[in-house]
Amino acid sequence: MIAGLIFATEAAEDRGEALAATLPFGGMTLIEYQARLLIGCGAAHLMIAVARVTPALLAAVNRIGRRGIAIDVVRSAEEAAAKAHPLASIVVVADSLVTTDQAVRAIAFAQPDTLMVLAEAASPAAVERVDAGHVWAGLAALSATRLKEIAGMPREYDFQSTLLRVVVAGGAAQVQLPAAAKRAGHGVERNAGALASRGNAVLAALANGRTDWPDRFVFTPISRFALPKLAARGVPHWGAPAAAGLLTAGGLVAAWLGSAGAGLVLSLLAIAALSTGSLLSWLRGDDRRALAQERAIAAIAAIAVLATGLAASFVDATATPIVLAVVAVAAAGMTERSGARAGWWWGSPAGYPLILAPFALAGFSWAGLAVIAAYAMITLGAAIETLRLKA
Repeated sequence: MIAGLIFATEAAEDRGEALAATLPFGGMTLIEYQARLLIGCGAAHLMIAVARVTPALLAAVNRIGRRGIAIDVVRSAEEAAAKAHPLASIVVVADSLVTTDQAVRAIAFAQPDTLMVLAEAASPAAVERVDAGHVWAGLAALSATRLKEIAGMPREYDFQSTLLRVVVAGGAAQVQLPAAAKRAGHGVERNAGALASRGNAVLAALANGRTDWPDRFVFTPISRFALPKLAARGVPHWGAPAAAGLLTAGGLVAAWLGSAGAGLVLSLLAIAALSTGSLLSWLRGDDRRALAQERAIAAIAAIAVLATGLAASFVDATATPIVLAVVAVAAAGMTERSGARAGWWWGSPAGYPLILAPFALAGFSWAGLAVIAAYAMITLGAAIETLRLKA
């Protein structure tokens, strides 16, 4: 069982009495983002270590609790030890720490009594010195037994620092902070303006997690540009799906009126909206809606290809285009259903209308359909071979 222990005691540097943990971050508060990362790693119980409870913190805790996870506010190591499950592996997140899912997963699945460290003491990721050559990077995994040890110490000791010292004295293992997390802005931040800038770096890293060539070269740059702006403006969860629905409807109307190229362009804009909306939903902790938008991307791609094939068949007075479209969609669907993944060159749902669009704009939809049908069949063949090798 994984549990989380998040520290939320320090005040913001530029917000008066506000806690740094309640500063805005990515369309939510920093502590909600930290909780989101822990829940994503399988944490079933969260403990929030506080010195005082502000209205903003209480509201954030209530929002976290709506996800159906057990959550407790604790004021001391003694309270934390009493609330923690005796067999839990507890993932500690330092006060005001901005990090990534990659770093949290690395520590969440480590053995208890493990510290995440780095060598540069001057780095923003440095929280406290561990030894002569390393500093703590703000993440740790420990057993409930360690909490009981700390609970037996005087209450006036700083909880977070005491925890670190006890774990170090117990001979904790060390893992290095992932380089990708460091590049993405991992570190402690209590200034609202600097936190917003660091949040943009984390959001950009989130968009970079997709590796298929359509995402890498087309949709990820769009998401990297749009995601911070959408998060900062608090765009509602239905915003991206609604925009995608309108764009898809417009694309179908354009194809029906004989402008297949314009229809594909609108469909690609719909896919871009869902691609960004899916990341925004994930960031806000709504995995169900994020997954639904990912699936909608495949549905829109299939509709766009089939609509283009149907329109081309009417124009050319032959069934060849629609047959090619059906072949492409069927092959792509079987590839996705197989669950096999390999090289970046594989076809993906978003890639097929992207390839087809230039042909349709030039008036050669049938040629584009032939290309994507062949591409989908080659990808399906690669998927089959990958599965055979694993069998």
